[in-house]
Amino acid sequence: MDLIRVESIQLAIKLLILSIFLGYIMIWIMMPTNVFWLHWSPRIHAETDSMFFGQQGANILVYTSPILLIATLGCIYLHLDRYTCESNNRTRKDSSRFATWARPVFVRGPLGIVSWTELSFIVMFIVLLIWSVSAYVHGMFKNITKQSSSKIGELVWEVKLDSVALMLGLVGNICFCFLFFPINRGSSILRLVGLTSESSVKYHIWLGHTVLTLFTAHGVCYIIYWATTHQISEMLKWDRDGISNVAGEVALLSGIVMWITSHSLVRRTIFELFFYTHHLYIVFVFFFILHVGFSYSCIMLPGFYLFVIDRFLRFLQSQQRVFLISARVLPCHVLELNFSKDPRLSYNPSSIVFIKVKSISKLQWHPFTVTSNSNMDPHQLSIVIKSEGSWSRNLYDNLSSPTPIERLEISVEGPHSPTSTSSYLRHEMLVMVSGGSGVTPFISIIRELVFIANTDNEKNIPRIILVATFKKSEDLAILDLLLPFSGTSNDVSRVQIQIQVYVTREKNPTTEKSHKTIWFKPSVSDKPISEALAGSRSWLWLGAITSSSFIVFLLLIGLLNRYYIYPIDHNTYSIYSQAARSTITTSVLCASVVITATLAFLWNKNKNNKDKNQIQIADSSNQVPEPWLYEVDRELGSFPNQSLKQVTTVHYGERPNMKKILSECEELNVGVLVSGPKKMRQEVAGICCSSKNLHYKSFSFNW
Repeated sequence: MDLIRVESIQLAIKLLILSIFLGYIMIWIMMPTNVFWLHWSPRIHAETDSMFFGQQGANILVYTSPILLIATLGCIYLHLDRYTCESNNRTRKDSSRFATWARPVFVRGPLGIVSWTELSFIVMFIVLLIWSVSAYVHGMFKNITKQSSSKIGELVWEVKLDSVALMLGLVGNICFCFLFFPINRGSSILRLVGLTSESSVKYHIWLGHTVLTLFTAHGVCYIIYWATTHQISEMLKWDRDGISNVAGEVALLSGIVMWITSHSLVRRTIFELFFYTHHLYIVFVFFFILHVGFSYSCIMLPGFYLFVIDRFLRFLQSQQRVFLISARVLPCHVLELNFSKDPRLSYNPSSIVFIKVKSISKLQWHPFTVTSNSNMDPHQLSIVIKSEGSWSRNLYDNLSSPTPIERLEISVEGPHSPTSTSSYLRHEMLVMVSGGSGVTPFISIIRELVFIANTDNEKNIPRIILVATFKKSEDLAILDLLLPFSGTSNDVSRVQIQIQVYVTREKNPTTEKSHKTIWFKPSVSDKPISEALAGSRSWLWLGAITSSSFIVFLLLIGLLNRYYIYPIDHNTYSIYSQAARSTITTSVLCASVVITATLAFLWNKNKNNKDKNQIQIADSSNQVPEPWLYEVDRELGSFPNQSLKQVTTVHYGERPNMKKILSECEELNVGVLVSGPKKMRQEVAGICCSSKNLHYKSFSFNW
């Protein structure tokens, strides 16, 4: 496809997305005002209310449709981005135009390390909340007087408390609207703003805190109001055509349980409790819809709708058991799992996969960085697991036991890819700073750069400095994973790489231990890892599912309302209450997603099955040797990484002086990638803040 034409189409899509987004933000800005409720809203309802959609038609049009349209356009944009990445190696000068926006501005704070881009969105969101609170309070309080209060037999403060309780619920809905966007792993919207779900989890956490703080205050204020006005029986109220208080209480209680068990202390010590109770989000969302009605729920529907699509596609992918080829058990309590993959499956460096090992837990999914490279390892996908929590310890103990294991039943979700490799090529130099197992994201990046250096002479490969910090000498075995176990035909010397290793708790090297490799027998049902949707067209498929499922939903709910509910009820709610209608509409919405996504998934699966004769599940290097379990007695760090050993310097009993290392980087455009403990990320981010040539990026998986 012609590059100029592609870039023109992308520019048009960007402008259209920006126009829709600005209009959507304008709705949020005007929503707390009387202009919106007294003029805009009645006019919109007058034009859109019908026997097909009822009153919810206006809210679907105003609140839901714009975001789903942006998500669909975003999928098209990202599909076209594939052509620009392949054809246009953006210059380092061009990439620096937006470097300031990616620079850290806050290093230490409740949200961790925050860039100027993130800060701008945070500030806009806080301003929106402050504006909404002030506008709602002003509009509600201006008509509260002693005379108006006495007419309903209440005191002024009681009427104001009622208004404050309502205001807290309305403002909480704003936060609730954005709650599901950060955890949408396949989101086109996150990718459009350069974020991933892993890096955005912190915003989901803080939005969750804000939502439940406001909703809890909303509930407490109403309880106090009902108690002081002798209306405590309102807690048992479930109107047929209004607010259902009981449903709101159930939603709030389930939310509070999630809130308590998601505290960092509980999450890191009793992960299982956090994991299982967090599934109460289904109860929370469903009873929230029953509480306010589906029509008003359209405000928070876009984020949840995209989350449902993403979650169901991941569910479909996870039903397939994957072929685990081998496992390397390192003496530093680290595992490398090597899976067979469809050679058409392509992913970017530092991608994430979620795995479930049935023999350890039938429900738990855990994220790990992909260390393999889809170009250098076309038939294999590898991940590295550090034995730290109870789940990973159980897996390590099982594989390191003397009794050989012939097969592990594993399911996989992903891989979920971050930005393209071109973001690394824009730098003249890359400084990779890692702590412990934090080196794993850099393994795939180094492999990708080695591959590009050997296949594309026109691209300038940045010079690489890897600064790896470990506690003990035995942890150095992780560096044995920098290149594939079977070796590589690519010439590593084409990349200028320097490895500085620091062992902090030992002053002298210790005797290196051997590691073992386990080869597994595949089951007939085991298949190579493949995408839920067709590889290179996955973004187009996601856009098609998003748009078509929404159209199917509108058709089904419109026909159901027009030819079944309306002829019987005539919008009186005497036969079909608001709760019944909300339940029906929510069920139709979920059914639309399930039907559309399942058809797309099955079509892609059938296409893959037709092509399976052209795919080798494992090449000759992956043939299973005998015996199944054997010890590898060679020295760690020898083959295939002998060439890397020559550029590696190990420092014992000291820590890296990052300020000195980074100050010696004289290049004008230096990418600084950090993956490690919080203090390490903060230290490096603080140094990068004061240097114009240092461009910071972190990989963090500690929530």
